[in-house]
Amino acid sequence: MKKVLLNLAFCLIAISSWAQENLSGKVLDANSGEPLVGASVWTGKQGRGAVTDEYGAFTITKLTAGEIQLRVSYVGYSSLEKNLAVPYAGDLTLELQPTELLTEEFIVSATRASSTTPTTFQTIDKEELAKRNLGQDIPILLNFTPSVVTNSDAGAGIGYTGMRIRGSDQTRINVTVNGIPMNDAESHGVFWVNMPDFASSVNSLQIQRGVGTSTNGAATFGASVNIQTDTRNEEAYAEIDNSVGSFNSWKHTVKAGTGLLNNRFAVDARLSKISSDGYVDRATSDLRSYFVSAGFYGENHVLKLNVFSGKEKTYQSWWGLPESKLEDDRTDNYYTYENETDNYQQDHYQLIYSGTIGDNWKTNAALHYTYGRGYYEQYREDDDFASYNLPDVVIGDSTISSTDIIRRRWLDNDFYGAVASINYISDNGQWDVVLGGGANRYDGDHFGEIIWARIAGDTDIRDRYYDNNAVKDDRNVYLKATYEVSSGLNLFGDLQVRSIDYSFIGVNDDGRIVDGEEKYTFFNPKFGLSYEKNGKVWYASYAVANREPTRSDFTDNPITEVPRPEKLNNIEAGIRAKSGNFSYNANFYLMDYKDQLIQTGQINDVGAYIRENVPDSYRAGIELDGAFQLSKAWMIGANIALSQNKIKEFTEYIDDYSTAEFTQESFTYTDTDIAFSPNIVSSLMIEFKPVKNLSLNWLSKYVGKQYLDNTSNDARSLDAFFTNDFRVSYSVQPRYFKSIDINLMVNNVFNEMYEPNGYTFSYFLPGESQKELVTENYYYPMAGTNFMLGISMKF
Repeated sequence: MKKVLLNLAFCLIAISSWAQENLSGKVLDANSGEPLVGASVWTGKQGRGAVTDEYGAFTITKLTAGEIQLRVSYVGYSSLEKNLAVPYAGDLTLELQPTELLTEEFIVSATRASSTTPTTFQTIDKEELAKRNLGQDIPILLNFTPSVVTNSDAGAGIGYTGMRIRGSDQTRINVTVNGIPMNDAESHGVFWVNMPDFASSVNSLQIQRGVGTSTNGAATFGASVNIQTDTRNEEAYAEIDNSVGSFNSWKHTVKAGTGLLNNRFAVDARLSKISSDGYVDRATSDLRSYFVSAGFYGENHVLKLNVFSGKEKTYQSWWGLPESKLEDDRTDNYYTYENETDNYQQDHYQLIYSGTIGDNWKTNAALHYTYGRGYYEQYREDDDFASYNLPDVVIGDSTISSTDIIRRRWLDNDFYGAVASINYISDNGQWDVVLGGGANRYDGDHFGEIIWARIAGDTDIRDRYYDNNAVKDDRNVYLKATYEVSSGLNLFGDLQVRSIDYSFIGVNDDGRIVDGEEKYTFFNPKFGLSYEKNGKVWYASYAVANREPTRSDFTDNPITEVPRPEKLNNIEAGIRAKSGNFSYNANFYLMDYKDQLIQTGQINDVGAYIRENVPDSYRAGIELDGAFQLSKAWMIGANIALSQNKIKEFTEYIDDYSTAEFTQESFTYTDTDIAFSPNIVSSLMIEFKPVKNLSLNWLSKYVGKQYLDNTSNDARSLDAFFTNDFRVSYSVQPRYFKSIDINLMVNNVFNEMYEPNGYTFSYFLPGESQKELVTENYYYPMAGTNFMLGISMKF
């Protein structure tokens, strides 16, 4: 009996193993025959599926023999259902027809560069972003793109993060989402902390380095980042993403969508929460966000409503780390008050229309509204009453002129407007013309409150010690045209007129009255040509950008001495090529600035530091990047940027406390390096796929020495650094899951101690024989070896 049972068990195992079948095939575009990468192939009843690779190939494993129903879907294509028998004999090729529904790429097409546009750009798709999206902000996800240097106040990429492109910081990088401006109208900056986990709702992202093409919002003075949010999914889906990592970092994301309902409607939603203790002491982050999109999709029209919001609470680590603590106490945080936090929320509303009129015309229009409000709270020890426009407190015979206080500095603003474009393409494709523009208004209240005082005197809770309002109207119109002169040769022109009305009224935080109004009108022309042949595109362009001063330039300077606007003349020339398994880009650039605004140490009439115009400065460099598919298992990619970034002449002012009367001493410099502009930035990426669905990646980054100010003084600099990261990605398609993806990211494998950001200031003090120069450097250290582990389950 035992032998019979044992033989029966072996038979059942054999039968079971025989019944486990694999199904392989390819998914292609029915018209062009090109492989479709990332298409979803699914067997409903058996609950098994796969996603196509870079060759359009897929394999579904562990199928039960017999009749199955196969469903194939891909964005922009009609879904395909096919009944077949498993095992399947022969080569299985599934061809998808492009959908008749209008695609959403029109939404961003007016402000994006195409393959023949004569400017320098890189487009990053959703799949590439997802490889690193384990909770860190978008700048950190872009760390390995050409000429990018990233930083993080908390040291781990969660919380306040930033990036520089070609040495230009975020106040000089134009950012749009679906063509709608994201830069703060007054500071020109982008605060990614207000958009936590936004990468989970991004379909694609394009970085244009240099002036690029005309866009909406703040002037592009170093680069632009053009973001398109998620497009529709053909089928219903659900996704749960969870990550955990060093410094008690967590990310929880839930996404779901209806797919196309009645072949016309779709609703998608995301809910996210990110938290971290940070690498720096008390540099905690508590970030929450959501994204909801509802759309109507017709053959000629798309109408879409996006609503998204981000709410952040971060413990302040803005002060940085003094140089004396770099070796022994890298995680020290100056702030010790338990609620020294930044609290802010932004709600975004976008109503977007895109459509076609006949065979030659495309249109795009959007209404938008952003409501932002929040504050940062500070404990201030022994502050003067006079600093808050308060009288001294008299108690008996004692007069008290200072006390400990807790204050909140508020920003409450509304930003709204409209952007639109219309695109004409001639029947023969010789002309491609875009007329577009936008009109936006910013209305912001700035005020400060005293919420507690050890000795209050004649004060009430939430007394406002400053209060001012600013209104800024920003309008622009542009006309772009590409004309194909002959086969492969294209001429490009782009003319933009931008006008600004900026008014402000009230009392500033330093107690000064700041009432004023400024108007600007800028003309920003761009011209270029490109030539395409045998998979190569040669291009050259000349572009002009003008930029108004920021809010602090108006409020910190005497109104009669407002700095002049900045101007940039930009030349780009290069080649883009792809041949077989090898692709590369090479370009030269010259960015020549007139009246660039920099910190010189000069102070205003109440002792606040101001920026001043320097007549001549420039950035010039060469950028190279490429990728080579060595084999089916091995791929290598690299980029390097070599540059010179110079100010021809400027005067530095240093505070002098060596005498009874405060003065400033001046020093003139020539041919110095622009601050935070390394002469070399490079990256290396190696990918190895030993087996199907397993990817091992080695990522290296080198950034050369940077100066903290514009004096080229080695005592005020950031050391060069070289970091290495390791990523493991594994994907499986178990029963009833479209996929389960596991990602492990080990950052800074070799525990490099480095600082990509900081600041400096100097002053004179009395010395034994002569006055002594004291320089204080502060740094924002990044974490040593750390990890993030994520699991994504897709249904």
